[in-house]
Amino acid sequence: MLSYFPKYFTSKAISLYFGVLLLSNFIFINHALNYKWWIFGIIEAVGFFYFANHLTQKWFGLSEKRFIKKIFVSAFLVRVIWVVISYFFYMSVTGTPFEYDSADAKAYHAEATELSAQMREGDISPYIRMINGPKRGPSDDGYPIYLGVQYFITNDSIIIERIIKSLLGALTCVMLYKFAKRNFGEETGRMSAIFCFLMPNMILYSGIHTKEVEMVFLTVWFMERADNMLRSGKFSIGEITPPVLLATSLFFFRTILGATAVFALFTAIIFTPSKVINAGKRATLFIWLIGALSFVIGGTISNEVEAVWTARDKNQQQSMEFRSTRDNGNKFAKYLGAGVFAPMIFVIPFPTMVETPQQENQKIINGGNFSKNILGFFIIFAFIYIIKQRKWKDYLLIEAFTVSYLVVLAMSAFAQSERFHQPALPFELVLAAFGISLINNSQKKYYTWWLAFMFIAMMGWGWFKLAGRNMA
Repeated sequence: MLSYFPKYFTSKAISLYFGVLLLSNFIFINHALNYKWWIFGIIEAVGFFYFANHLTQKWFGLSEKRFIKKIFVSAFLVRVIWVVISYFFYMSVTGTPFEYDSADAKAYHAEATELSAQMREGDISPYIRMINGPKRGPSDDGYPIYLGVQYFITNDSIIIERIIKSLLGALTCVMLYKFAKRNFGEETGRMSAIFCFLMPNMILYSGIHTKEVEMVFLTVWFMERADNMLRSGKFSIGEITPPVLLATSLFFFRTILGATAVFALFTAIIFTPSKVINAGKRATLFIWLIGALSFVIGGTISNEVEAVWTARDKNQQQSMEFRSTRDNGNKFAKYLGAGVFAPMIFVIPFPTMVETPQQENQKIINGGNFSKNILGFFIIFAFIYIIKQRKWKDYLLIEAFTVSYLVVLAMSAFAQSERFHQPALPFELVLAAFGISLINNSQKKYYTWWLAFMFIAMMGWGWFKLAGRNMA
């Protein structure tokens, strides 16, 4: 098995990025990408692929303890550097320390500031009345409360909040290493951690005041603890309680994420071979988990899950219609839906490499989305291997979570939104690393075909974004 990301793959990916960037901006020269997005994209794409090749070779020979230390310190420092850069960048371009189109971030900040002020006054009853209002659900409460408590301690410091995000991001890399190693071996474990450390989309949110870093941290922590419980075969209260509490916490960040975590855990328990979980343990585990989850989750969250699932088709259709008719919207958006998104769900969103109005958040991460598009080849390769070798029962937890979350996302109004892909991204990186470790010389030709397909898709995406706005 390969223990590193070969230069054969990374150098071709870098060449393709420059090819698409240059050609799309030449063909659509009247809507050429602003130079600052070139800088961000080049640093993201070239940085990811160059260092993924370099570090997977350089760090593989380190002891496990030293490797974990390297990953944690490096991931933390890179994220802190981005926190500082992004703070001043956003101040210069938006006049605030918040990102472009930051309605959610500003709302979280305002609510958390109000909560921290009430905590200092010793009376949070107004806030409690607000969150018990008819328009609130549990998923609206988790991050503002977490942020409000943090503001209370740090005197409403935005910078400290983002440094804490950097810390959580670094811890996520370490936990992902442990999860991937336990499932796929040392080679995949180390590559996964390095990918997590370098992935621009994982770094970006350390400098953004939304809940993605915390949500991903809790998701990876849940998966790592649930996997440890299932593979150890120890089902004591001490082993079961952490996954239950972590799964519950996810409902307070995104309803469907919590439901997906619970679904993945139950799927893994049902199909895990009897030599790992015998019938008696399986029945006991089911009873305990159902009782515990029913107690901690309660009827309100159950009703919210049902409402989200029932309205999924209507919400997606309405969202696509809105996007096609709003100012600066894309008239072709109404033709998009689950039938288009589902086959590409491991790959999308495609990078925005042309200048389109009011899409700064998409343009700033164009190199990160490109990197994800390329890794899609190795994710698909990993799934093909698992199915052909009939090893699907060996990796039930990651399969159930990743596939079910992305399927639900494909049927939602947010299938093309990079932000909503975040909870699945760490596990896609694990699967990509596993696919890389398996590939041999005779299979490299398929990668070239994939790059050709990506070239056509990315150029087509640029045309789609402009033509849909009558700009092509």
